[in-house]
Amino acid sequence: MPPRTAILIFAAALTLSATTACEGIALEPAPGSTPDEIVTTQLGELTVAKAGSMRGYSREKFPHWRDTGENCDVRDSVLARDGRNVKRSGCNVVAGTWTSVYDGKVLNSPTKVDIDHVVPLANAWRSGASSWTAEKRGNFANDLDTPQLVAVSATSNRSKGDQDPSTWKPTETSSWCAYAEDWIAVKARWELTVTSAEKSALADMLERC
Repeated sequence: MPPRTAILIFAAALTLSATTACEGIALEPAPGSTPDEIVTTQLGELTVAKAGSMRGYSREKFPHWRDTGENCDVRDSVLARDGRNVKRSGCNVVAGTWTSVYDGKVLNSPTKVDIDHVVPLANAWRSGASSWTAEKRGNFANDLDTPQLVAVSATSNRSKGDQDPSTWKPTETSSWCAYAEDWIAVKARWELTVTSAEKSALADMLERC
């Protein structure tokens, strides 16, 4: 996940009630709200709905990773952001060290790192993205502006799959607060729905903040 400062900056930015042309979201927390109060407000404003159908879903409908320079892409951007002692060949990340916040594993090669979508693509499909345009789904899959993309271990990424917090949580319990905050921030930004079980699990995880 992004550093805690990045999460707090993102949450605080929502107090400005910025409205985007594509998503049209405008949140207005009370003046002087703390980051914890802001994320609690965001959670309360998420629409609760039953999970939608998986009919028509495929990962190809969320095109990623987008090019970000010669011989590199969004994956390289996340590796560079989340790693330590990162080395590049051009803009392509070729070495470094990463700590997977999901399970605490230390990874010493970019080939051992998975880039996880915090809100999985299939979950997004079930919670509103099935009606999006291909361009918007691509924007979601390559979103570097919210805490949607994170460098983690392959085993934790495979374990998570497309589950939401009601059925999967990081084995590193110290990450639960940040994970819940990130999940809520992404769902709020992209105006995705949550199930009642998902919302309850997120509220429980916020108790660790």
